[in-house]
Amino acid sequence: MSERVHVIAELRPKAERAGEFREQAEAMARASRAEEGCVSYQLYVDPADQGRWVIVEEWADRAALDAHLASAHLAESLARTAELLAGEPRLRILAESA
Repeated sequence: MSERVHVIAELRPKAERAGEFREQAEAMARASRAEEGCVSYQLYVDPADQGRWVIVEEWADRAALDAHLASAHLAESLARTAELLAGEPRLRILAESA
């Protein structure tokens, strides 16, 4: 049986581009949720730091995540999002424990 895979991404948009970032993140979430193997794709904003976004993804297995990582919509989104961020995103990929 395949293990589900979780991704936690932390992003910090530039303050002056926060609205654009929100639109881009929401579009990315909609497209990702439509992908086969996407169990969950949720956007969060830290209530103590409105400039800190956390994206929590759950994929059916590593193959589903790999397909997502190779998708055209992700590449396009990352290209558009790069100029909206203040620094590099932090990304963690986690597998469920047995």
